[in-house]
Amino acid sequence: MSDSPGVSPEPLQPEADTGSTLAAAALTTHAEAAALVDALDGLRSRLGALRLPLATPGADTARTDLARAVGQLDDYLLPRLRAEKAPLLVVVGGSTGAGKSTLVNSILGEHVTAPGVLRPTTRAPVLVHHPLDARWFSTDRVLAGLARVTTSADVTTSGAPRGEHPRLAPTRTLRLVASEAIPPGLALLDAPDVDSVETANRELAGELLGAADLWLFVTTAARYADAVPWELLRSAAQRRAQVALVLDRVDPGAEAVAEDLRRLTREHGLGEAPIFVVAEAAAGGVGSLEDGLLPESSVAEVSTWLSGLGGDPEARRRVITATRDGVVDDLVRRAVQLAGAADAQEAADARLRSAVERHHAEAVRTVEQATSDGAILRGEVLARWQDFVGTSEFFRAVEKGVGRVRDAVTGFFRGKPAQAPQVEQAIASGLESVVLDAAEAAAEHTYESWRGDAAGAALLEGLELSRTSAGLRGEIAGQVRAWQGDVLELVREQGASKRGAARALSLSVNALGVSLMVIVFASTAGLTGAEIGIAGGTAVVGQKLLEAVFGDDAVRRLAAQARQRLAARVQSVMAGQAARYTAQLDALGTADAGGSGLRDAARRVEAAARNERATRAPAEDGTTRPWTGRLLRGAGTMRAPERPDSFPVPAVRERTGEAEAERPADDEPGFWGRLFGRGPGRHRPDSAPAPPAAGGGR
Repeated sequence: MSDSPGVSPEPLQPEADTGSTLAAAALTTHAEAAALVDALDGLRSRLGALRLPLATPGADTARTDLARAVGQLDDYLLPRLRAEKAPLLVVVGGSTGAGKSTLVNSILGEHVTAPGVLRPTTRAPVLVHHPLDARWFSTDRVLAGLARVTTSADVTTSGAPRGEHPRLAPTRTLRLVASEAIPPGLALLDAPDVDSVETANRELAGELLGAADLWLFVTTAARYADAVPWELLRSAAQRRAQVALVLDRVDPGAEAVAEDLRRLTREHGLGEAPIFVVAEAAAGGVGSLEDGLLPESSVAEVSTWLSGLGGDPEARRRVITATRDGVVDDLVRRAVQLAGAADAQEAADARLRSAVERHHAEAVRTVEQATSDGAILRGEVLARWQDFVGTSEFFRAVEKGVGRVRDAVTGFFRGKPAQAPQVEQAIASGLESVVLDAAEAAAEHTYESWRGDAAGAALLEGLELSRTSAGLRGEIAGQVRAWQGDVLELVREQGASKRGAARALSLSVNALGVSLMVIVFASTAGLTGAEIGIAGGTAVVGQKLLEAVFGDDAVRRLAAQARQRLAARVQSVMAGQAARYTAQLDALGTADAGGSGLRDAARRVEAAARNERATRAPAEDGTTRPWTGRLLRGAGTMRAPERPDSFPVPAVRERTGEAEAERPADDEPGFWGRLFGRGPGRHRPDSAPAPPAAGGGR
């Protein structure tokens, strides 16, 4: 009970469980990161199944983008997300003769990679890591397509493992070098030349740069404006990769080149990239080589800058996160574009298939018309048919009236007219010609349609598709004989169901069969007696004969069945010819290459990335520790620096020719400014400091 009446005691407030809150946030972050990995795995499956073989507009570019997207996932993004604590991988790339290997050796203070245009590392890039970090790189966690070797003696000058012939063993290798000179948490990879005369080297260089958390791009005063390096640097800007540049071999008095390089970086979206200047090595002068290494003072800035990254887990994390986020966004962009390319492939596939189907369906219609309008009953077929029906008493009986047909049927069969097989042969010959001509026309028209389409024209190369297949005539002859057998079987089956006609049928099935064939070729309309008048009414004779034996309804049914079986066999022939074309598309697998599934996968990645980023704890003030400003000052080899609480940061110097003027940095810091603690008036790590008067330091 309160000692002060009328005053309510304040309720007890539970203390916030900070530990529980942080743990819950960590679990949430982990769950969102796992969801992002799952979404990326789904996208990887889609990209792995995507085929872009047809020559559609932009297909070449899309294939390159597809390879790069898969490389982004396999060589960098998925390995990085699954191993967030892996060392920061800095890939040193650049043009031929830029001095990458010498720079790496000089930064480390020891020879780990052999300089020169032709060297063991041309195809076997060298990855330098701290001994404690060996397991991060000895497995296939990253760059799984490269075999691991640990000494230069294990690799031939071609890049193949020792003991394997380079032409027989396409194995690409990654030479791992453990060095105490590099701090834990950081690794340097000396990559092949990005403008190598060998395509394989250029491709490998691009692959390695794609796996980097940070690019250290080396160029020279003579070649800094070359087109090939800037193509790669533009792609780096597009994916928001973190990049630093080293301008090597700068002659004294030519430091203005650095300002021009700065201009180019701004124009290509890399305005925040740090630039380090290394003087040209001259015998006995500034920047001269000592035992193949540049003096410590010449590489002091880049060495200390890298050491600082290696020594600060938070700085490494932020660089890795920035690059990773950029790759995710770039991957989503690529996936959406590739979905459009997949749609174009599917549309081209459908277009080419439609041409095949259209022309071969027209061939089927051509045969149907020729076998239904009486055209096939002219010429040889008509002559043999007239011989067949005109040499018997049956023809005269038909002329006298339908009533006498039944009386003449038995005599007609007993006569066993020899002309029946001749009529059958004439029909077969005429029908074969009609089908073959239609198939030839379909092949010609399909070939022309494909040749007029870029996607189809590429598929025609080396194939004989302008004509029908060599064995088509024999195939058609077999199908026609089989159809005639179908007709005789229909007559035989119908006769077996009529006792009165069974005896007559046993005498001459061929005669009735030939008559049925003539009726089939006379008209596709209903069989109505006098309406059938082909070649002087001779088709009426066959109809009267069949009606006398089987009746009107049976004759209509028999004719319809015979016509259906003929159509099926003609369609089978044309389908076989069409398959010669569609098989080319089937082999490519482009029929289901639509981009809808790929778009959905890209949307899932985009949503998962957005959720994952939303769970991150915001930076306290948008900057990191102030000591990191030191990373652009001082000297020393690759060693992790001590961490003072603060370090004086000078204003930025800008050199134009011989004039120097101090100027404040921009008010709004970019990524590197935030990372290295630069606010208004703070140090810009992306400035190009001028070398001092002596010693080559900067």
